[in-house]
Amino acid sequence: MSDSEQDWMQREIERLTHQIGDVPPPWTFSPNSHPYSIEWRMGAGEGYLMVLARWWESANLDEAERIAYFRKYPPPPRWLQWMIDTLWDIRSWEQEEFDYTPYFDRVQEMGFGSKADFDKDISDPKWLDE
Repeated sequence: MSDSEQDWMQREIERLTHQIGDVPPPWTFSPNSHPYSIEWRMGAGEGYLMVLARWWESANLDEAERIAYFRKYPPPPRWLQWMIDTLWDIRSWEQEEFDYTPYFDRVQEMGFGSKADFDKDISDPKWLDE
């Protein structure tokens, strides 16, 4: 990453934390987006995720603070798995078959939504046009 890209990311973090107090999750940046959209792999969405990741890492939040962050910005159901990955730093890609069930149970107990909510929203046909 070039120095100018790093400078840009730092300026964005400073701008957002000055205005809002933190760097909000991706569904606030693009509320009507799907987590698997190309938007998050190139262009403005990709840049936003880079800014968020840098801020998240530097914030060094403990579990209670991470949960409070997501209570401040409750995710749409389709973003629950992303929230789980972020909340508990899960690296599901490191395992051939990863079982999210206990994590979905935990977020449901916290009032964020269920695995059924996630499945329904993530596979809604309205996303096929994206």
